Amino acid sequence: MCGIVGVVSSAPVNQLIYDALLLLQHRGQDAAGIVTQLDRKFFMHKAKGMVRDVFRTRNMRGLPGNCGLGQVRYPTAGNAYSEEEAQPFYVNAPFGIVLVHNGNLTNAHALKAELFSTDHRHINTESDSEVLLNVLAHELERSTRGLPLRPEDVFTAVRHVHRRVKGSYAVVALIAGHGLLAFRDPHGIRPLCIGRGKDGTVVLASESVALEGTGHKLERNVAPGEAVFVDLAGKVHTQQCADTPHLHPCIFEFVYLARPDSVLDGISVYQARLNLGETLAQRVISTVPPNEIDVIIPIPESSRPSATQLAHLLGIPYREGFVKNRYVGRTFIMPGQAVRKKSVRQKLNVIASEFKGRNVLLVDDSIVRGTTCREIVQMARDAGARKVYMASAAPPVRYPNVYGIDMPTKDELVAHGRTIAEIREIIGCDALIYQDVEGMKKAVMKASPAASAGPALDGFDASCFDGVYVTGDISADDIARLNENRVGGEEGDEDTSRLALPNTQDA
Repeated sequence: MCGIVGVVSSAPVNQLIYDALLLLQHRGQDAAGIVTQLDRKFFMHKAKGMVRDVFRTRNMRGLPGNCGLGQVRYPTAGNAYSEEEAQPFYVNAPFGIVLVHNGNLTNAHALKAELFSTDHRHINTESDSEVLLNVLAHELERSTRGLPLRPEDVFTAVRHVHRRVKGSYAVVALIAGHGLLAFRDPHGIRPLCIGRGKDGTVVLASESVALEGTGHKLERNVAPGEAVFVDLAGKVHTQQCADTPHLHPCIFEFVYLARPDSVLDGISVYQARLNLGETLAQRVISTVPPNEIDVIIPIPESSRPSATQLAHLLGIPYREGFVKNRYVGRTFIMPGQAVRKKSVRQKLNVIASEFKGRNVLLVDDSIVRGTTCREIVQMARDAGARKVYMASAAPPVRYPNVYGIDMPTKDELVAHGRTIAEIREIIGCDALIYQDVEGMKKAVMKASPAASAGPALDGFDASCFDGVYVTGDISADDIARLNENRVGGEEGDEDTSRLALPNTQDA
């Protein structure tokens, strides 16, 4: 999962890209990078860390030009600690191309071998984004055959990229001396939208909040399989490049990943989360009588809309019982559950008066490992709660995600192969209520207006909940191989508990 942005303007774009990346910081906190172009020359700065730490005044001065792109990275494959795997990636032929990518290629291993043996291209990192860049570069070379680049050639290249590449990908690429290219995989799994400023500036970004927060108006979402080419004069060319496009956005974007003030594929993320709370209310009533619940408390941050709506519908007081320390940041820790527990307690503190002597219903957006939930339940008991119930606005996470979310392997998922009763016992709560899969899909779909800014939804990728992989090419062997390529490094195990993931409210 990453955040990407691309800009073509009549004015310098370095500050605009920086501001947009700040608004997308929740989508990646491991590395950040910006590339700008001036007189067919690229200027790049990228490094590990958050946007405010990677870019200083001297770095910004070294990024001249009126078009460019940027990325914030949350790695799911390769090496999380390698400076070389921070994006953007660059190749010098044809033309010179830089690229940023949000998603995960499921056939990267086969493509890498194909690039070496057939296309005669070298891949120097473990990143699937570098694979994608080289596939695009090869197809651009084939479509132009040494002739000047036309928009038609760009679309031909993207059409062949779609036929070769499998998985999820929202891409922004800059072609030296020609313009900005953006495209989305044929299933539209990862989000991408386009907007424009009053001065004619064209902006493409992962979420609408990056447009609106920088003073640009959202025009529409990029359709699945569609390519958008913006020439250096700011003229926008578009074409559908997929043979059979279908819109199946990742439902976890609405559950947790995206900012609540974003609109993705015509769906208000905030409204989707309110709706999840509404459907969850019926599940709660069938498990725990409302008169046995004294207070409803969200686990910060993205569960708040669902918890608010749940409390409203059940007529139960809503309270803030946990305070999150926004300044702990992502923590690199030594292995061991004792250290993980310490990390959770560093990031959350209880307001004891909201728990003492009460039957408390805790609401989370989802439950992945269960490690964090178990510790939070214990924190509530230590604060004096009489009974602790737990509700998840999402269904049980039973399957790995292969489309760009750093979801644990199935053996690490607390819900994999277990009944609700077994999960409840592991977490240690008095009752455990989950959303059901169909209820979740209906709740999110309900937040889509009849005439949304983009194509109609065909459904969702909900693979981590229902095990159905919309690309249709995922086997058990594929999942095993992808797990082998999950992020790693030499700096110790990383805290990947729910509280360590990017926070949708912190950006």
